[in-house]
Amino acid sequence: MKRALAASALTVLAVTLAACGTGGGGASATTADQLPPGQQVSGEITFWHSYSAGGTEVKQLEKTVIPAFEKAHPGVKVKAVTVQYDQMHQKLVTAAAGSSLPDVIRSDIIWVPELAKLGVLVPLSDAMPDFKELADKTFDGPLATNLYKGKYYGLPLDTNTKVMLYNQRALQGAGVTVPKTFDDLKADAPKLAAQGKYLLAEGDTGGWNVLPYIWSNGGEMTDKDVTKATGYLNGPKSVEAIQMLADLYQQKAIPKLILGGGGGTPTAEGLAKGTYATIVDGPWTYPPIQKQFPNFKLQAAPLPSGSAGSINVVGGEDIVITSASKNKALAAEFTRFMLGEEAQTIMAQTGQLSVLKSLSSKMVEIEPYYAPFLTALETARPRPPTPAWAKIDDILRKQVQLAIRGDVPVQKALDDAVQQIDPLLARG
Repeated sequence: MKRALAASALTVLAVTLAACGTGGGGASATTADQLPPGQQVSGEITFWHSYSAGGTEVKQLEKTVIPAFEKAHPGVKVKAVTVQYDQMHQKLVTAAAGSSLPDVIRSDIIWVPELAKLGVLVPLSDAMPDFKELADKTFDGPLATNLYKGKYYGLPLDTNTKVMLYNQRALQGAGVTVPKTFDDLKADAPKLAAQGKYLLAEGDTGGWNVLPYIWSNGGEMTDKDVTKATGYLNGPKSVEAIQMLADLYQQKAIPKLILGGGGGTPTAEGLAKGTYATIVDGPWTYPPIQKQFPNFKLQAAPLPSGSAGSINVVGGEDIVITSASKNKALAAEFTRFMLGEEAQTIMAQTGQLSVLKSLSSKMVEIEPYYAPFLTALETARPRPPTPAWAKIDDILRKQVQLAIRGDVPVQKALDDAVQQIDPLLARG
């Protein structure tokens, strides 16, 4: 959910596809088969995914979800292929170059613009007459991850976001309550530091970690069309947000963990032990903490608000149909089924948070701790949807690290960042 295709592999693939006349903006991106709902379908499709085989995800998919779809469409066959997440990108690159992509892919949200630019995805907003009806049922943030140059190349399949998770005992020991605003973070920092504890633990300085602070403070990373970062990432509100993190680090309110490179107590473990009073993380934090620290009561609150409110970042996966599919009608029906309440509810029982707004109440019945995350999804936003995100995120990470360490002023760090980022955005 936070990683991206190796830039070198993408570059090679883009050149190869362009030479074949199927690169970004090619035929597959502009002419789509019409895929209306309710068509009589037959035959077989292949579905690549990276659901975890270690839990119940793959079992539910293969034993419950797919059989239910096949029962509703007698004579069809869905071949599910599990690909480990850290191998999926390379497998997609290789398959795209060799014209051997599957029919349907469960794609990380940050991959969709990259694949769309390469011309290997069907623009579903063009091909599916009922696209708007399907899209309107989902949360806005996850849906936006499928947008590239005015077209939607997929639909959200499962989602997540983050909230502030806190240790009530650690906060009480310092005489403070869970911070509700950025001003609270600044005011409470010295009280925890005086006890040798950290008010806030963040594990990195990439977009997944720092964009929520920028957005909540009223800043932006790019313009609305994702064409430039100048005036946005290095604008006053964005600089102010990163300055706050840099100040907290210098006050020893944030541990060195934020600078990456490993080492130190992991965020969830430090929270449970009381070393960290708060962290900002997702619903996946609950099961391991509950297992490892059964006597610790994990509590949640919204990300502290800045001048623009409390805005967090969207994670998750999308479902896309490839241009190479020889059975797009069946692929589209399978996509619709995966967006239906039956499939969404079944997969939610494995820890996959539904993208359907109508299922919010049912999600909380399945797992009560989903509640604050569902609330956060109402305002959560995607990282800038751009094929260049992998390189851009790396630039952001390095420049923010320089600022937080105090090696360069925050303004200069972000000025230098936009000088590197703008040429990448200009390539589309």
